[in-house]
Amino acid sequence: MATISKRAGGWFVQIRRKGYQPQFRTFPIKVEAERWAREREAVIDRGDQPTNHRDLKRTTLGDLITRYVDEVTPSKRSADTETLRLRKLANAPLCTLLLADLSSAAVAAYRDQRAKEVKPGTVAREMSLLHNVIEVARKDWGYGLTANVVAQVRRLPVQDARNRRLEAGELERLLNALKKTRNPLVGPVIMFAIETGMRRGEILDLEWRYVDLEKRTAHIPHTKTGHARTIPLTEAGVAILKKQKASAGKVFPLSAIALRLSWNRLRERAGLSDLRFHDLRHEAISRFAELGLTTVELAAISGHRDMRMLMRYTHLNPIDLAKRLAGRSWERETQALQG
Repeated sequence: MATISKRAGGWFVQIRRKGYQPQFRTFPIKVEAERWAREREAVIDRGDQPTNHRDLKRTTLGDLITRYVDEVTPSKRSADTETLRLRKLANAPLCTLLLADLSSAAVAAYRDQRAKEVKPGTVAREMSLLHNVIEVARKDWGYGLTANVVAQVRRLPVQDARNRRLEAGELERLLNALKKTRNPLVGPVIMFAIETGMRRGEILDLEWRYVDLEKRTAHIPHTKTGHARTIPLTEAGVAILKKQKASAGKVFPLSAIALRLSWNRLRERAGLSDLRFHDLRHEAISRFAELGLTTVELAAISGHRDMRMLMRYTHLNPIDLAKRLAGRSWERETQALQG
């Protein structure tokens, strides 16, 4: 809090705030002193005033990441994945830098080096995490860094749209490979993904209390977009659920790490190393589209709120479309409409 006192040379203002450099100034009249004090305290409250330089010289970026993992990450739904990513990131040379030495040039150098090692999407996710860590440090932890250096670094373009679907015979190869999978839940999870178009996390989080076999629906209260949805179940989807042991907990009591490891081994055995679990969602949504569902109906199932994103996931099979057009012509359709 600011202290204002009358002195021989005018009105002396003193601002002291824990963790910040003390500020002093003298004004000829009291009104100016009070105005300056209010402005400087507002700057500190917004986090725009740098903290004590000694603090910046004894805290590394790695220290911020460690605190973030301990205090912020556990509250997130993707806590396990984010923890692994951040702990790996904390081992990078960039994270040994003191906050006083951290610069956009250093972050850009890290970005460029990672771009040589991993895909642009991975780099983008790491940069986003770094940005969040520094923002929390600035706004919640009182470090008061004048700017977020990550925000000053150019983002690399990410072009990772996929149109991968199961090709002829690939589902059979997966099913054959599943015969050697020890965990009995892996097969049902994979087939349920194809029958529903649900994301991996949504499937693993699905609880029996949200399943209604009579109405053939599954409610998803927590989604990636933050909007709950209830999806219809196909005959095969219902059959998969009926084979699972109902309980008070999750339908598929399987951890994300266990599924990831089993999936990686499975696709290698099936000779489908380029197939991702998320591609099963593409497959499911495309199958629904081929059944003739409208865009609105597809969105209700998939949860997409951006129709452009939905179109990325809808990859119709040209051969199947050609079969549906067989025997049809514009002339014949026009005559039928004219009666």
